[in-house]
Amino acid sequence: MATEQIFHIDEDVGEDSTTQTGAQDSPYKSLGYAVFTHGETAKYLTRKSKTGDIPEGSDESARLEWKPAAKAAMKKAVNYAKQQQKKAGREKELLALRQKEDEDRKKVLDEAKKIVIEEDLSLPKADKIKLDEADPAKIKLGNGSDVKGTRVRVFGRVHRERRQKDVMFITLRDGYGFMQVIFTGPLAKCYDALTLTRETSMEITGELREVPSGAHAPLGRELHADYFKIHAGWKAAGGDDAITNRVSKDTEHATLLDLRHLTLRGETASKVMLVRDAVEHAFNLVFKELRMRKVSPPALVQTQVEGGATLFKFQYYNEEAYLTQSSQLYLETCLPSMGDVYCIEKSFRAEKSLTRRHLAEYTHIEGELDFITFDDLLTHLEQLMCRVLEVTMSDPVVKQYILDLNPEFKMPERPFKRMKYSDAIDWLVEHDIPNEDGEKHKFGDDIAEAAERRMTDIINRPIFLTHFPTEIKAFYMQKDKEDPRVTESVDCLMPGVGEIIGGSMRMYDYEELMAAFQREGIDPAAYYWYTDQRKYGSSPHGGYGLGLERFLAWLCKQHTVRDCCLYPRYFGRCKP
Repeated sequence: MATEQIFHIDEDVGEDSTTQTGAQDSPYKSLGYAVFTHGETAKYLTRKSKTGDIPEGSDESARLEWKPAAKAAMKKAVNYAKQQQKKAGREKELLALRQKEDEDRKKVLDEAKKIVIEEDLSLPKADKIKLDEADPAKIKLGNGSDVKGTRVRVFGRVHRERRQKDVMFITLRDGYGFMQVIFTGPLAKCYDALTLTRETSMEITGELREVPSGAHAPLGRELHADYFKIHAGWKAAGGDDAITNRVSKDTEHATLLDLRHLTLRGETASKVMLVRDAVEHAFNLVFKELRMRKVSPPALVQTQVEGGATLFKFQYYNEEAYLTQSSQLYLETCLPSMGDVYCIEKSFRAEKSLTRRHLAEYTHIEGELDFITFDDLLTHLEQLMCRVLEVTMSDPVVKQYILDLNPEFKMPERPFKRMKYSDAIDWLVEHDIPNEDGEKHKFGDDIAEAAERRMTDIINRPIFLTHFPTEIKAFYMQKDKEDPRVTESVDCLMPGVGEIIGGSMRMYDYEELMAAFQREGIDPAAYYWYTDQRKYGSSPHGGYGLGLERFLAWLCKQHTVRDCCLYPRYFGRCKP
């Protein structure tokens, strides 16, 4: 007769693990685990510690005796054990299924390794093209006509891929465009095709054809591949390191910035950068149309333009120097010899600001115009921005990128609304928009970013905000002859982003400029090269600075200027 199996359960000192035996000196913690492990026919004894603390060093009499498990407890434990058995059974089946799938995949991959892909040299020579290039007249029609298609060779990275039975569809990307590529036969069954990962670089040859009626593909054509190759070092990481696991729409913004080098491969980020390229090119074209000359002022300076609080200071050999806040002063020195000038350079501001429209390093588009009036300056700014937009939107590809990013975009209406600072103060009071102290705005307030943006969004059109008080503007700005309290200054405000341009007429009277230096407590000695401009044939002139990232944030409807530059630098971030 078989000996009855007895197992012990102690909720206080037991453990539910395979290392326990169920003996008195090696009890389980729960009855359910014990029944699941040994079955319901065995005998189970349970015990618990007495209520209250057990003195250290006490013997077994300090605990209750072992007692058979209660019927209710056994019923509950049996049900638990059955659930766990079912779960274990399902897991075993799933494991077996996975093992079979792994074995089947291994067999498929082993067979795939035997497939050798070679280029058919008897086919017409393949011309190398970028992915946005194709002659529609030479594309083979999708209706199966005998018109010879164009055989091409393309290079790019796998942007997307999918399978449909024995056909493989790849969307290839090369920075110029996208192309749908179709693999069939051995091409879709070889080892490199079956193990293809996103972002892998590929060389592909094949015949360009028009997509069938009702189908969609970039530029309405697709490449029917007859050969491809993934060269050594071209394959992208997969598994946990796959790009789709590292960056996605759910990834935190800070992490996306840490991985900016990968984020830039995404459609949104790349479209913003491509629009940026087009906009910067448009500025250069339009400046040439306006007969302005491009110059490259220094980035290492020993003078300030926009206040000392935002200067990045560094040791320049044995002297103290700064990163430039603006190239304006240097541009002014070019007027006598070059006429109207501009630059597209980096500027640096050491503001400890984390707002969505501030950067420590940004691209500054600056211009200076000679022998002009304040009205001339405003007219020029309006003409410049609208013409840049016209040139940018004249490229259908770039236009589509902009509309993809900003579907509601409309060209700004001309003329821009012109509003004096004093009228803006009245408007803010009428609309109950308080200043930074929570009080009604008054003349002399530096209108805060939030109030300025709210006003712009309500008016919902570009605004030239003009004639700011002397006390809140830079020392070099020309005073209004009719009202010396204010300057001939302007901020261009755009809905959704606020200020994108700041400009003014410049003081051209030597004595007036020297008085401004004294008022601001700035020693003019270091500015001798700037003040000399007022000694040797001065003239009424003015200029401006436009933040390219802010312009793009407005044009591409981006929440922050950080997404409008390649690698953003701002307070707390200087990587990667």
